[in-house]
Amino acid sequence: MNDYLRLGVNIDHVATIRNARGGLHPDPVRAAVLAAQAGADGITAHLREDRRHISDHDIARLSKEIDIPLNLEMAATDEMLDIALQHQPHATCIVPEKRQEVTTEGGLDVHGLHNQLMYYVGALKNAHIRVSLFIDPDKKQVEAAARLGSPVIEIHTGSYCDAVGAERERELQKIIEAAQYGEELGLEVHAGHGLSYETVKPIAALWEVKELNIGHFLVGEAIFTGFAASIRQMRTLMNEARRASKIETA
Repeated sequence: MNDYLRLGVNIDHVATIRNARGGLHPDPVRAAVLAAQAGADGITAHLREDRRHISDHDIARLSKEIDIPLNLEMAATDEMLDIALQHQPHATCIVPEKRQEVTTEGGLDVHGLHNQLMYYVGALKNAHIRVSLFIDPDKKQVEAAARLGSPVIEIHTGSYCDAVGAERERELQKIIEAAQYGEELGLEVHAGHGLSYETVKPIAALWEVKELNIGHFLVGEAIFTGFAASIRQMRTLMNEARRASKIETA
């Protein structure tokens, strides 16, 4: 049982603030360096088709200027595949993308898009880039990801984070079952989307989950406490949940 839970910090919304009025500030690459110093184990950045936050130049700089793993979130398109093959990030996470959405609204339909995704998963694996598929906590999607040969899944936690009361508990149970099933099938399980100080501990306590990717909340909290402080606090909560879970299962 591996005690340590990795934290990937998503810097997309540092770029969102920069792009609100143009120019160079705040610099998402500076945020990535600061995140690494504050305890992040990796940096996540989503290069969208419409370039609404992270830019091609950001990806080029991140590839050269950070010394922790870069996880490139990308749609399954030829353009994004070419960019991934050019920059050779440590990892890619294939996500669904709709131009009209404000943020990612759910997971990939891996089951329905099997034939389309096969090409992109295969090309990335052949380039020795770790592949993850961003999916809803649905056993059918977990199984489809395993059939595709993706070594990693990232479970969408947005519905869990948005829910309240008994509904949140039901959404958490879906995540638990999907994570357990993923591990049974030999997949490395990650999780992310919408996680906050309030919602992170039950997810961090799941031993099947090896990595969390968190961004929007940390950037927002940075307004009040500073970016490094927000990351350190998230890291502390993750560690506390992991320790408590270990004691419970001992």
